[in-house]
Amino acid sequence: MDEKMKQMLSYLRLKGLLENWDHYLKSAREGDYSHVRLLKAIINEEYNIKQENSRKLRLQRAKIPDQLVMETFPFDRQKKLNKRKITGIYDSLEYMTKLQNVIWIGATGTGKTGLASAFLIHAINQGYSGRFILFPDLIEQLYQSLADGSEGKLIKKLVSYDCLLIDEVGYVEIEPVQVGLFFTLMHKRHKKKSTLLTSNLAFSEWTQFLKNDQLTAALIDRLTENSHVINMRDCVSLRSKLLPNK
Repeated sequence: MDEKMKQMLSYLRLKGLLENWDHYLKSAREGDYSHVRLLKAIINEEYNIKQENSRKLRLQRAKIPDQLVMETFPFDRQKKLNKRKITGIYDSLEYMTKLQNVIWIGATGTGKTGLASAFLIHAINQGYSGRFILFPDLIEQLYQSLADGSEGKLIKKLVSYDCLLIDEVGYVEIEPVQVGLFFTLMHKRHKKKSTLLTSNLAFSEWTQFLKNDQLTAALIDRLTENSHVINMRDCVSLRSKLLPNK
């Protein structure tokens, strides 16, 4: 391949064709490929490369701290966890196709974040956009957006994700204005996008940090409608680390 051709292929970002140029020419010369088959092979290779690059970029942008997968979750150590129910929701992908929420309630260390992260990664691997965010960080970002009047822009961005994972809901107390912004975000995502949440508090305890009985009731009503609630309050603490996705 001459230098001009390399430059053109690089400019067009045809990485597969650039890397396999000699292989394709050899196959064509040896008669293994018809013109149509050769073109299809090249297009298919480029398509697969771009799909994989896009998947990796979505994972990177999701900002998932630990990329945990369902296959490594220690169900054998969580005897009280309904594995069939969880894997059924996961495998069907209905939480995405039917715009369902999935909420994990349980003590710290029981694997809520690991399972929620696996669900988020699964959605991203299937072509959806996603984002991981800690509840305290979300609340802080919403609060800071008020200072420069960008709360509308921030909420619009958070609503745009096909799958939003909000981790550790209930770890901080929040001001009334923050409660209102959080409610607005959940209201705008309601029945339009899938939201994954983890919390160490039962729904009956959410008034402790939201401090607004009316909004708490309305928020829980929206979150639990068309959703799956995974009760992990009787699960044991997992001391060993889950294996990361490689």
